[in-house]
Amino acid sequence: MMSSGDDQRSQALAKPAFSEAQACALVESEFGFQVAEVQPLPSYDDQNFRVRVSGTGDAAGGPAEYVLKISNTESSKTPDLIEVQSHVAMFLHEAGFPTASVCRAKGGGVTSLVSVDSGSRTKSHVVRLLTFLPGRPVAEVPVGPPLLYEIGRLAATLDKTLEEFHHPKLRCLRRENFIWNLRNVPLLEKYLDALGQDRNRELVGQVIRLFKDEVTAKLSHFRECVNHGDLNDHNILVEPSESASGDAVFRVSGILDFEDMSYGCYVFEVAIAIMYMMIESRDPLGVGGHVLAGFESVIPLTPAERDALFLLVCGRFCQSLVMAAHSCRLHPENAEYLMITAKTGWKHLQQMFAVGREAVEEIWFGTAKSYESGVSL
Repeated sequence: MMSSGDDQRSQALAKPAFSEAQACALVESEFGFQVAEVQPLPSYDDQNFRVRVSGTGDAAGGPAEYVLKISNTESSKTPDLIEVQSHVAMFLHEAGFPTASVCRAKGGGVTSLVSVDSGSRTKSHVVRLLTFLPGRPVAEVPVGPPLLYEIGRLAATLDKTLEEFHHPKLRCLRRENFIWNLRNVPLLEKYLDALGQDRNRELVGQVIRLFKDEVTAKLSHFRECVNHGDLNDHNILVEPSESASGDAVFRVSGILDFEDMSYGCYVFEVAIAIMYMMIESRDPLGVGGHVLAGFESVIPLTPAERDALFLLVCGRFCQSLVMAAHSCRLHPENAEYLMITAKTGWKHLQQMFAVGREAVEEIWFGTAKSYESGVSL
């Protein structure tokens, strides 16, 4: 049964429920484009539409494509945070990263606040219009060592580039108790009821205990930075490219979703990337070394950071799996999307513990070291 607290949280985080007609009207009223077509896109707790507009684009005046992002009511209460996230995407785009550019609203800002009547009350939503990025999610393509290495390198380069990002509201990214920041794995304890009483709950409890003992106490030894925080297999887009040998390979063509940005640590970013690249892999334990090698080609980890990597990857598995189960209780209608990671995530987390930390680290660090001699495993 849902508690009153959960019910309030469900209302606060209720996804926007704009119709396609309302989405069209939003694009036209807030951004001044004439809409040719709209198409709903999957999302976690916001609402996204793919939008084709008329009168712009190619020389013949053909349609151009955008993504309309409508933030949920809770996120919309922090418009400064959304503004900073938008400016980060623009900053990275100008620095050469494949991020979306942000269309300014009629009022000149990168966001617009709209209000809609919802029964007895009015709900406010922050809306943005971003350029549509080409490519397919990593989750839909075969991922080999070259792409894993590139994703690791991309994660490090992104964090390193953000050292130069400045904004008067940057402090918004110091999000205390933000459930998706890797330092906050212990906060999962209050959501464990979503798992029932089974082996999975025991496993998460074990991870949290180890995390508190071995990671939390050492956080001050990790180098701090701004993290993207969600470089998962659906937020990285790729397109086919031809290698020097003539083989078909994939190259990153897009980085999506800056909603989970916060101040974290370099090692958090590589742990998050490793975890999500494991999800679709046929050799999940072999993934980490290739991602780590790419990351360390830009930012070598310190001994303390390397020592925490196994538990940080496990911690991210727990965050994703526990919060998906919790969200499914609140939003059963969105269960198919919410449980994407869970299909294989529990199996991978169980396997990591069955094989053991020492053996997993040996695989990861051995693979990463092989790149030093120019021969990857």
